[in-house]
Amino acid sequence: MATPNASITVSLPQQRLSLQVDDRIVMDVAVSTAARGGGEQSGSECTPRGLHFIRARIGSGCAVNTVFQGRRPTGEIYDAELARRFPGRDWILTRILWLCGMEPGKNRLGSVDTMRRYIYIHGTPDDTSLGQPGSHGCIRMANADVIRLFDAVSAGTRVFISEE
Repeated sequence: MATPNASITVSLPQQRLSLQVDDRIVMDVAVSTAARGGGEQSGSECTPRGLHFIRARIGSGCAVNTVFQGRRPTGEIYDAELARRFPGRDWILTRILWLCGMEPGKNRLGSVDTMRRYIYIHGTPDDTSLGQPGSHGCIRMANADVIRLFDAVSAGTRVFISEE
């Protein structure tokens, strides 16, 4: 069940995501943000910094390793065979928390709009390296962690992406 007093912080240098509830950290896990670092420009493949909120929660009840494209389940379940068949695919798995920027001119509207850049917190294959940058802008999490986070937050939960 989602907690109303929850907030999320993502540290780009530490490659960590923490969930705070009532000012107490209840989750602190390794993630992988953009290989190109922090940045807001559309097409940059950077992770946008600053204050955001969860615009939408997608994938409730889907199986672990459900594959998403365009925010919709494809009907596939990620496994080694699927990975071999599509070696260059950027896997978005299990759950999606779609982010929306809250700072006009920085991460909202125009060419810096986080939502229009389709920046998510999402699951990733189990063999993906976490704790180091590697994504195309999104925040990748272990599948068990993204399910736990998804179940603890609601649409509207604040997300701060920090350079500290």
